[in-house]
Amino acid sequence: MTNTPLLPPSRAGTLELVGGMLALDFCNTSSGRGGARHLEHLRLAGDVVAWAAHAAVLDAAAAAALGARLAVDEGLATALLGRALALREAVFGIGQARAQGLAPGRVHLDELAATHAACLAPARLAADGAVYRWGWDPAAAPVEAVLGPIAVSAVGLLTQGEAGRLKQCQGVHCGWLFCDRTKNRSRRWCEMEVCGNRAKQRRRRGG
Repeated sequence: MTNTPLLPPSRAGTLELVGGMLALDFCNTSSGRGGARHLEHLRLAGDVVAWAAHAAVLDAAAAAALGARLAVDEGLATALLGRALALREAVFGIGQARAQGLAPGRVHLDELAATHAACLAPARLAADGAVYRWGWDPAAAPVEAVLGPIAVSAVGLLTQGEAGRLKQCQGVHCGWLFCDRTKNRSRRWCEMEVCGNRAKQRRRRGG
């Protein structure tokens, strides 16, 4: 009998939101990609909903209602998780390329564009104070209500001039993306208190 190591619990609903933009925080639901300590926090559709509530994409009532639907609708759960992961990896691929000073791959740009267009189809413009924003009805379009704000954020990142500020945390086993808004663009870590301090400790130990 093979013993399968237990995975740590998903932290989708408690992860630090340090990317500076919604789309980047969504990318950061996975860390250490490609390494032995890769952590995936979106393992189930419920994890996507937990993150959406945590990041204020959904309010508590909408998140609870969607969670209840997912428990009895396997097709919806499969669609939400699959489309969420596809969007996340597209945005991550774009963000990582820009952080490295490279042009994003066409496949990632096309995936983002397709998701953005699909999510806007059921959206409506609604007043938010003096401005108007896209809004969704989570009951009528649950997948789009979760992914729409993320796709809009990602497209805004590319079209509103901040893509040049994208960076990737240099912490070992991290790789999170963030928007460096410091005046001299000197930010290196997702969080100085976490990855920055770990790097200092490794330097002190000489490794």
